[in-house]
Amino acid sequence: MPAPLERLRQGLSGQEVAVRLEAAECLARLGQEASPAAVELVRACGDAHAEVREWAAAALEELGPPAEADGAALAELVASRETDIAYWAATLLGRLEGRGTAYVGPLAEAVNGHRHQHVRHRAAWALGRIATDVPAVRAALETAAVAEDPRLARLAVAALAALRS
Repeated sequence: MPAPLERLRQGLSGQEVAVRLEAAECLARLGQEASPAAVELVRACGDAHAEVREWAAAALEELGPPAEADGAALAELVASRETDIAYWAATLLGRLEGRGTAYVGPLAEAVNGHRHQHVRHRAAWALGRIATDVPAVRAALETAAVAEDPRLARLAVAALAALRS
Protein backbone atom coordinates (compact mmCIF):
# COMPACT_ATOMS: atom_id res chain seq x y z
CA MET A 1 0.00 0.00 0.00
CA PRO A 2 1.40 3.42 -0.91
CA ALA A 3 2.70 5.41 2.05
CA PRO A 4 0.35 8.40 1.48
CA LEU A 5 -2.70 6.13 1.63
CA GLU A 6 -1.44 4.52 4.83
CA ARG A 7 -0.94 8.00 6.36
CA LEU A 8 -4.52 8.92 5.44
CA ARG A 9 -5.82 5.73 7.03
CA GLN A 10 -3.95 6.51 10.22
CA GLY A 11 -5.09 10.12 10.06
CA LEU A 12 -8.71 9.06 10.37
CA SER A 13 -8.05 8.03 13.97
CA GLY A 14 -5.81 11.00 14.81
CA GLN A 15 -6.29 13.07 17.93
CA GLU A 16 -6.81 16.37 16.14
CA VAL A 17 -10.03 17.13 14.28
CA ALA A 18 -8.11 18.90 11.51
CA VAL A 19 -6.05 15.76 10.83
CA ARG A 20 -9.13 13.51 10.74
CA LEU A 21 -11.00 15.98 8.56
CA GLU A 22 -8.16 16.28 6.06
CA ALA A 23 -7.76 12.50 5.90
CA ALA A 24 -11.48 11.90 5.33
CA GLU A 25 -11.68 14.60 2.66
CA CYS A 26 -8.60 13.31 0.83
CA LEU A 27 -9.94 9.75 0.91
CA ALA A 28 -13.28 10.94 -0.47
CA ARG A 29 -11.48 12.61 -3.36
CA LEU A 30 -9.58 9.38 -4.13
CA GLY A 31 -12.77 7.54 -5.03
CA GLN A 32 -12.31 3.81 -5.54
CA GLU A 33 -8.59 4.12 -4.79
CA ALA A 34 -9.52 4.68 -1.13
CA SER A 35 -10.83 1.12 -0.91
CA PRO A 36 -7.98 -0.09 1.37
CA ALA A 37 -9.27 2.40 3.97
CA ALA A 38 -12.83 1.02 3.96
CA VAL A 39 -12.86 -0.16 7.59
CA GLU A 40 -11.30 3.06 8.86
CA LEU A 41 -13.83 5.09 6.88
CA VAL A 42 -16.70 3.12 8.37
CA ARG A 43 -15.34 3.80 11.85
CA ALA A 44 -14.97 7.48 10.97
CA CYS A 45 -18.73 7.60 10.39
CA GLY A 46 -18.97 7.67 14.17
CA ASP A 47 -16.56 10.57 14.62
CA ALA A 48 -17.51 13.27 17.12
CA HIS A 49 -17.08 15.93 14.42
CA ALA A 50 -19.93 16.15 11.87
CA GLU A 51 -17.75 17.23 8.97
CA VAL A 52 -15.47 14.21 9.42
CA ARG A 53 -18.53 11.96 9.38
CA GLU A 54 -19.81 13.63 6.21
CA TRP A 55 -16.53 13.24 4.34
CA ALA A 56 -16.21 9.61 5.49
CA ALA A 57 -19.71 8.86 4.19
CA ALA A 58 -18.89 10.64 0.92
CA ALA A 59 -15.83 8.43 0.52
CA LEU A 60 -17.84 5.29 1.24
CA GLU A 61 -20.42 6.24 -1.37
CA GLU A 62 -17.69 6.12 -4.02
CA LEU A 63 -16.23 2.78 -2.97
CA GLY A 64 -17.16 -0.45 -4.61
CA PRO A 65 -16.83 -3.73 -2.77
CA PRO A 66 -14.29 -3.80 0.05
CA ALA A 67 -11.43 -6.28 0.17
CA GLU A 68 -12.56 -9.70 1.37
CA ALA A 69 -9.96 -9.40 4.12
CA ASP A 70 -12.01 -6.52 5.57
CA GLY A 71 -15.12 -8.68 5.93
CA ALA A 72 -14.51 -9.81 9.52
CA ALA A 73 -13.93 -6.26 10.78
CA LEU A 74 -17.00 -5.01 8.93
CA ALA A 75 -19.10 -7.87 10.33
CA GLU A 76 -18.15 -6.78 13.85
CA LEU A 77 -19.11 -3.19 13.07
CA VAL A 78 -22.63 -4.19 11.98
CA ALA A 79 -23.48 -4.52 15.69
CA SER A 80 -22.30 -0.99 16.49
CA ARG A 81 -24.70 1.21 18.43
CA GLU A 82 -23.69 4.06 16.12
CA THR A 83 -26.24 4.01 13.32
CA ASP A 84 -23.95 5.25 10.57
CA ILE A 85 -21.19 2.80 11.45
CA ALA A 86 -23.55 -0.18 11.42
CA TYR A 87 -25.29 1.06 8.27
CA TRP A 88 -22.08 1.44 6.29
CA ALA A 89 -20.66 -1.85 7.56
CA ALA A 90 -23.79 -3.63 6.32
CA THR A 91 -23.61 -1.75 3.02
CA LEU A 92 -20.03 -2.79 2.36
CA LEU A 93 -20.76 -6.41 3.28
CA GLY A 94 -23.65 -6.36 0.81
CA ARG A 95 -21.30 -5.05 -1.85
CA LEU A 96 -19.22 -8.22 -1.41
CA GLU A 97 -22.19 -10.16 -2.82
CA GLY A 98 -21.35 -13.88 -3.05
CA ARG A 99 -17.94 -13.31 -1.50
CA GLY A 100 -19.64 -12.22 1.74
CA THR A 101 -21.11 -15.57 2.72
CA ALA A 102 -18.87 -15.89 5.79
CA TYR A 103 -20.37 -12.70 7.25
CA VAL A 104 -24.10 -13.33 7.02
CA GLY A 105 -24.50 -14.16 10.73
CA PRO A 106 -24.15 -10.58 12.03
CA LEU A 107 -26.36 -9.32 9.20
CA ALA A 108 -29.07 -11.85 10.04
CA GLU A 109 -28.93 -10.74 13.68
CA ALA A 110 -29.19 -7.10 12.64
CA VAL A 111 -32.26 -7.62 10.44
CA ASN A 112 -34.54 -8.08 13.42
CA GLY A 113 -32.31 -7.16 16.33
CA HIS A 114 -30.60 -3.88 15.61
CA ARG A 115 -32.10 -0.91 17.43
CA HIS A 116 -32.00 1.33 14.36
CA GLN A 117 -34.53 0.87 11.59
CA HIS A 118 -32.12 2.01 8.85
CA VAL A 119 -29.61 -0.64 9.87
CA ARG A 120 -32.29 -3.35 9.83
CA HIS A 121 -33.24 -2.24 6.31
CA ARG A 122 -29.65 -2.22 5.13
CA ALA A 123 -28.93 -5.63 6.65
CA ALA A 124 -31.92 -7.12 4.81
CA TRP A 125 -30.72 -5.51 1.59
CA ALA A 126 -27.21 -6.89 2.16
CA LEU A 127 -28.50 -10.41 2.76
CA GLY A 128 -30.35 -10.20 -0.54
CA ARG A 129 -27.14 -9.20 -2.31
CA ILE A 130 -25.10 -11.97 -0.68
CA ALA A 131 -27.93 -14.49 -1.28
CA THR A 132 -26.66 -17.30 0.94
CA ASP A 133 -29.43 -19.67 1.95
CA VAL A 134 -28.53 -20.81 5.47
CA PRO A 135 -31.07 -21.43 8.25
CA ALA A 136 -30.21 -18.31 10.29
CA VAL A 137 -30.53 -16.07 7.24
CA ARG A 138 -33.78 -17.63 6.08
CA ALA A 139 -35.29 -17.42 9.60
CA ALA A 140 -34.31 -13.76 10.02
CA LEU A 141 -35.70 -12.83 6.62
CA GLU A 142 -38.94 -14.77 7.11
CA THR A 143 -39.52 -12.95 10.40
CA ALA A 144 -38.74 -9.60 8.78
CA ALA A 145 -41.01 -10.38 5.82
CA VAL A 146 -44.04 -10.11 8.09
CA ALA A 147 -42.79 -7.10 10.06
CA GLU A 148 -45.02 -4.07 10.59
CA ASP A 149 -42.32 -1.93 8.98
CA PRO A 150 -43.36 -2.05 5.28
CA ARG A 151 -39.91 -1.23 3.94
CA LEU A 152 -38.24 -3.93 6.03
CA ALA A 153 -40.90 -6.42 4.93
CA ARG A 154 -40.39 -5.50 1.26
CA LEU A 155 -36.58 -5.80 1.52
CA ALA A 156 -36.89 -9.13 3.32
CA VAL A 157 -39.27 -10.53 0.67
CA ALA A 158 -36.83 -9.44 -2.06
CA ALA A 159 -33.93 -11.02 -0.18
CA LEU A 160 -35.87 -14.28 0.21
CA ALA A 161 -36.52 -14.27 -3.53
CA ALA A 162 -32.78 -13.86 -4.11
CA LEU A 163 -32.16 -16.94 -1.97
CA ARG A 164 -34.35 -18.98 -4.29
CA SER A 165 -32.68 -17.87 -7.51
